Amino acid sequence: MTHTLHAVLPGDVDDPTNPSGGNRYDRRVLDGLAAAGWSIHEHPVPGAWPDPASADRSALAGVLDALPSGSLVLLDGLVASAVPELLAPNAGRLRLAVLVHLPLASAAEQVALRHAAVIVATSTWTRRWLLDRYRLPAERVYVAAPGVDRAAAGPGSAAGERLLCVAALTPHKGHDTLVDALALVGELTWRCDCLGSLTQDPGFVERLRGRIDDLGLARRVHLVGPRTGPALAAGYATADLLVLASRVETYGMVVTEALARGVPVLATTAGGLPDTLGRAPDGTVPGMLVPPDDPAALAGALRRWLTDSALRDRLRHAARARRETLTCWTTTTRSLAAALEGAR
Repeated sequence: MTHTLHAVLPGDVDDPTNPSGGNRYDRRVLDGLAAAGWSIHEHPVPGAWPDPASADRSALAGVLDALPSGSLVLLDGLVASAVPELLAPNAGRLRLAVLVHLPLASAAEQVALRHAAVIVATSTWTRRWLLDRYRLPAERVYVAAPGVDRAAAGPGSAAGERLLCVAALTPHKGHDTLVDALALVGELTWRCDCLGSLTQDPGFVERLRGRIDDLGLARRVHLVGPRTGPALAAGYATADLLVLASRVETYGMVVTEALARGVPVLATTAGGLPDTLGRAPDGTVPGMLVPPDDPAALAGALRRWLTDSALRDRLRHAARARRETLTCWTTTTRSLAAALEGAR
């Protein structure tokens, strides 16, 4: 029997100028379900979700009202969490599932999720957070963690000086902390390419550029802009170390994307990042973790990486071993399909 799924998505889900982990996740799992024989009907809804205008709410209401009774509906959490008043009248008529990438920690979201038959979290950390904060019934909250595509391991440079950050330039990704940390190791040789959207918070980007200029780092820290597909793959292929200074992170898909190429990771302990970084089969960590919002700690880890060749060798070995344990997107799709069965 063919399963039919209606997917309600942010309007920019396929916008190459504004890539995000959530959008890439949505696209991969929906394509995976379609390949597995599901009939997928996508409903992208315009708006600055999770802060929609009145017209955006009305458009979403029209989409939901037009769906046949009994339809299985998967809503991206950015959309669903903002409109509990639209989910309430449809909770009995439709079979609602909500995909939570990043909890908003809002009263509206808590109410919205209580109207869902199934909630799918994209990490075990997120599931724990939802259960602890919102007191949701545990049997209704599933996990479908992101997969990753295996890629050829990069050779890495002898000095380990090619640093890469892949994240939209927004405050919660911590680029300001990263820049301050890089200034503290300014006497060492390195280059840092920051790949990610420059348009989500223009004011933050402007302040960050000013800070880079003030610290004399303009020739060494490059705000490249968004990269997808082969261009993003090329960035990973030439990187020695992925650096992620996030203040908030539920999973961090870029971590496994780096590990899939044998690239070690320097990240913060925010949210689900320690779980995502994980360990190699022998128990070694394929990178380093530091507290968020701590430029000195981040600089200390960078200094160790740049000055200790034995450390670089150990972390590269661990990253390549961890690479063998990563799961693929097929596993993610199967986990999501199993969760959706709970809504049926």
